[in-house]
Amino acid sequence: MTSILFSPVTIRGLEVRNRLWVAPMCQYSAVEGVPQEWHHTHLAQFASGGAGIVMAEATAVSPEGRISPEDTGIWNDEQVDAWRPIVAAVAARGAVPALQLAHAGRKASTWSPFTHRRGTVPAAEGGWQTVAPSAVAFEGFDEPIALNVAGIDEVVDDFAAATGRAVEAGFELLEIHAAHGYLLHQFLSPLSNRRDDEYGGSLENRARLLLRVIDAVRDAAPAVPLLVRFSATDWAEGGWTVEDTATVAGWAAGRGVDFFDISSGGLVAHQRIVPGPGYQVHLARHVREAAGVPVSAVGLIDSGRQAEEILRRGDADAIMSAREWLRDPHFGLRAAGELGADIDYWPKQYVRARPHR
Repeated sequence: MTSILFSPVTIRGLEVRNRLWVAPMCQYSAVEGVPQEWHHTHLAQFASGGAGIVMAEATAVSPEGRISPEDTGIWNDEQVDAWRPIVAAVAARGAVPALQLAHAGRKASTWSPFTHRRGTVPAAEGGWQTVAPSAVAFEGFDEPIALNVAGIDEVVDDFAAATGRAVEAGFELLEIHAAHGYLLHQFLSPLSNRRDDEYGGSLENRARLLLRVIDAVRDAAPAVPLLVRFSATDWAEGGWTVEDTATVAGWAAGRGVDFFDISSGGLVAHQRIVPGPGYQVHLARHVREAAGVPVSAVGLIDSGRQAEEILRRGDADAIMSAREWLRDPHFGLRAAGELGADIDYWPKQYVRARPHR
């Protein structure tokens, strides 16, 4: 039986060699937003390992948009120059180099996990004032400043400028990060958005910033495939829901978004999640069916057979995986062997390890 997981998919004219993709994973290893040799090795190995898309980590569109001082950025030319060889290495190995454009909002200026400290980094130690839709802090973090309309306009401009730089660096696919409790998600959810202007209240108003960002990114890169990552639910009473996600995904598709990356959670510390194998897949299926849009599923998907079954059931159109790629950077090659898929992109240097059928 032909594998769906290892069949190609075309997104806005770009052919992706398979449907097993590397999800964006923060490495907390940049210097002033500039990716380092670590990022080069980290991302290129997944392309050698058979990934269809290699998505670089949440990359800030402005200095204040970083999650931590060690996050990557795409707001200046030095960062573009550092990304270029990394992007080229991924593409040379046959995968699509992709970038997630992000702004952390009230969850910015936080300690990286390597410091074993939690909360907001003070200004004296390299931190900065955070911004958000409303002056409502994430639990345990400093209170952000509510963005005024001029500040919102600046965010939109930052996403547009970052898009141009990402294309200049050679990225072939882009994703707007509207998940995991970061700025665009903060605007979407009534738990973090308490505004009473045109950016708050109704679903249409709370989605306004995301839709403006989509328009700006699409205008800056009309031919580049574009994804949006959503947290399909806040896993908290009174928060953002999967029904909201499906509605806004439909609006986003009408503005030129090609694919939707469905995750969940991250907005509030009191979320109630019970993780398990494929625990977010049902959310992807709901958005796919309700909005009629292509989606990727993510969340403890760690084998080729599991991924293949998700696609065969019609739950999703592609698979994003994260931790399994960290455990095995050749997850794609292993999954192809597991499924008996006949792929032609085993690195010739590794072909002696290819399973015999």
